[in-house]
This record gives sequence, C-alpha cells and structure tokens, in this order.
Amino acid sequence: MKAAVLHGREDVRVENIEPSALQPGQVRVKIEAALTCGTDLKVFKRGYHARMIVPPAVFGHEFAGSIGEIGEGVSGWKTGERVVVANSAPCGSCARCKDGQENLCDDLLFLNGAYAESIVVPARLVQKNMLRLAPATRFADAALTEPLACVVQGWEEVGALKGQNVLVIGTGPIGLMFAVLARHSGCQVALAGRGPRLKTARKLGADKLIDVGASGDLVAAAAREGSQNFDVVIEAVGKPEAWQAATRLVRKGGKVNFFGGCPAGAAVSLDTNLLHYSNLTLYSSFHHTPKTIRRALELIETNVVRASDFVDGEAFLDDLPGLFQSMTAGNRAVKTLIRVRA
Repeated sequence: MKAAVLHGREDVRVENIEPSALQPGQVRVKIEAALTCGTDLKVFKRGYHARMIVPPAVFGHEFAGSIGEIGEGVSGWKTGERVVVANSAPCGSCARCKDGQENLCDDLLFLNGAYAESIVVPARLVQKNMLRLAPATRFADAALTEPLACVVQGWEEVGALKGQNVLVIGTGPIGLMFAVLARHSGCQVALAGRGPRLKTARKLGADKLIDVGASGDLVAAAAREGSQNFDVVIEAVGKPEAWQAATRLVRKGGKVNFFGGCPAGAAVSLDTNLLHYSNLTLYSSFHHTPKTIRRALELIETNVVRASDFVDGEAFLDDLPGLFQSMTAGNRAVKTLIRVRA
C-alpha cells in the first residue's frame, strides 16, 4: 500500500510498503480522510517526537475511515463500519489513570500512520478509542475529533462560565476551535493574532479581533483595542512571550490556560508579584482522554464544529512532501485534507 514515511528532519517520503498482518485484537481501517496538523509539522521539522514517533515510521495521526479487516478476538464490530480512531489510548491501570488523569498515563500508547491508504489499529485503541460514526457524519468532519478532544480537555479544565469574557491567543486550528467552544458555551470571545486567519475567526463568531500586527506586541495591541482584564485567557500559540502576555491580560482572580506547548528547553519568566497578589489560577492542559474524545465527536455530530470551518485546502498523498515543505515556509493554511487515493 501507499503511505507517507518519516525518515528524519524534513524528510518524509511517500512509499509503497507491505501492509502489516493483523494480530489478535487489532482492526485494519481504510482511511477515507486524513488532516494535516501543527503537531505533525513540528515532528516534520524536528524529524522525530520522543513519545509519539521515532523514524523511520509511518506518519500522521488525524483520520477517519471504514473497517476493512477485523482481527481474531475482536467483537462488536463488523467490516464496512465507519469509524474515527484517536491517536492514543491510556493503559487504565497506572496511578494517573486510576486518578482520572488518563491524558497523563504513564504508558500512553500512540498511533501514527494516517497519511496512508490504511492503518492497523492496536487492540488497546480498538477497545478504548475507536468510535462508530453516525450515518450522516462526513469523514472529513470526523477526522477533527482528535484535535478537538484536546481543546475540549483544555476548555473543561479551565471551567469558564457563561457570560464571561474570554481571550484566545492564536489563530491556528486550536485557537479557532477554542473560540468556537467559548461561543458555544455562551462566553464573549476575543481572539488575538495576525493575518488572514483573523477573518476566519470573525466568521466563526469571535466578538472582537485583536490584530497584533508586525510588532507582535500583544499587550500593546490589546491596550489599543481597550481589551484587557479578561476572565479567562487561553494561550494557543506556544511561545514564551505569549505565555507572559497571557498573565498580563487576565483580570484579578482570573484563569489562564497555557495550552500551547513551547519548544523544548524554553523558559518563561513570570511576574510573581502579579501572580500572587492577583490570585491567578494557572493551567497547562495536555492531550485528551477517552471521555473528551467522545465529547469531541458529539460536538462534531451536532454540527458545533465542522470541517468546512477549518479545512481550507486539499492535496493528494503523493503531494504530501511538498505540502509539508510549503507549511514549513509558512503557507498559512489552517488545515489541509489529504486524499489518500487518487
């Protein structure tokens, strides 16, 4: 079968590989829709991810499709059923899982290989994080389940209340999804960023847009707009300066979620006087759980989140290496749908 294989730093190749034989408990899924992701771009640039993928390895993790083959011992499923599969599953038995923090599982099992004609789903994911799709659910919509589940995790942890003023920093797919959930929860939403994605934010219902401009000075831009003292601030960029700005834009007693992961080794200097005397509550949400995977699919299947709002390009699998090079150069696409078959 044809699949994208990551070989190292900025080296992904579309190759013909031999499909793996199914082991007991496994399922083979024919991929009908795969989506590009900022995490995949980071992995492409870096050439690996210590926890998720070590090259050479099949690449990609956001997908939906139909069951093509079922391994021995699998019950409750049949070939042809339409499914979405998360990119990981917790063990269920470690201390973190028992405490309800399955996103922090000590033995989190990851799955890669979405940029391919098919993928073998490990038994643990079949049991915990493979979900059946409603008949009307489009594969492209369902493929948003994994990133949306991460956003659901962060949104639920911060616990924003209806009517509160929320600032989302960042206009990538994650920031835009946070804006959609905030509006769906009845909050007033401001979104900070730059470039054409601000127009997308407006289309998705943001009440106020803060254009940080070429300087990138978010605090100054917010001051010009009269936008400060938010009840909740979500940082969805992953830059130390954005983390710092988030604490300066939230009100006394407010909440900040440092959702965007900064580069390895990055350090942030925060004003301890501000944190302490303003009684700020700080979160740093990571990944998803089986519960938030299911909640994400529910939001998709009730049309709260739709691929048409986030997917602004299409490409064939053979074009993937060039696509990631253009993403590295900054093509500003939100998400691209990868057609794995011509």
